[in-house]
Amino acid sequence: MEIFLAEKMGFCFGVKRTVDIAMKIIENKEKNVVTFGPIIHNEDLTDYLKKNGINYVNSLTDIDVEKTEKVIIRTHGAKKEVIDTIKKMGIKVIDGTCPYVMRVHRIVEKLSKENYPILIIGNKDHPEIIGVIGYIQGDVPYFVVKNVEEVEELRKQGKFDKFKKIGIVTQTTEKIDKVRKIVNYLMDFIPEVRYFKTICYATDENQQAIHKLAPMVDIVIVIGGKHSSNTIKLYEIAKSYCKRTYHIQNEKDLRIEWFKHDDKVGITAGASTPDWVIKNVIDKIKEFDQILGGKEIL
Repeated sequence: MEIFLAEKMGFCFGVKRTVDIAMKIIENKEKNVVTFGPIIHNEDLTDYLKKNGINYVNSLTDIDVEKTEKVIIRTHGAKKEVIDTIKKMGIKVIDGTCPYVMRVHRIVEKLSKENYPILIIGNKDHPEIIGVIGYIQGDVPYFVVKNVEEVEELRKQGKFDKFKKIGIVTQTTEKIDKVRKIVNYLMDFIPEVRYFKTICYATDENQQAIHKLAPMVDIVIVIGGKHSSNTIKLYEIAKSYCKRTYHIQNEKDLRIEWFKHDDKVGITAGASTPDWVIKNVIDKIKEFDQILGGKEIL
């Protein structure tokens, strides 16, 4: 087998920044620190942090005010009111929100103050989107949609009938092709459409890299958390080119029956996937190659 790595994959700037904050706390042997929600969508990393004293809470009521000294806000961010409430508890907040997510917060806050209805393209249940909604000011209408079909349905319901303008932002891990369809559709009937490209550059690069790699190989392994939005997007792109595409969390999910001894194997990884997980996957595929009778991969 031959292994080909995507030109861009793995930890993005925002994730690395937040993980480095947590690792520094472990290195300094600080105690009584939690993260608000899993710091990133990767169970291998969250398990590592937990073993080293940094657990996570899912709500304000889960925070032990008596014992907790610091709360790290996850990479995906949180509602402004959540951060303010933690501070009022007398607990220090370390804001690990990705700077690209922070930019979305600033945009929706400004748009809402200027009375723009807001369309958010993404998954309404994703923590990033929940946090973004928390920065909308006042009572301006807003909608969260996953695709152009949902926008069309809203139009049929008359939700856009009185709109002369609208502001659009996206989840930082969205696919640009989907976004273009939605923006173009809205431009047909709303006079002023303000679109802000809020897709993270690293997400964009990772997606472009798998567009390039997937058609060149026989099998694609996509590494990342099962709930990682950007990893799922990479899987969907790869699958559109290569039927033998598999989404795994770590090397334990690999199955030897997926592979053939003469395969060209493509590997990519989501923005929340640590380097050590990628290395373990590569090593495991090399073991499979030996078992299947192929030559050793250098």
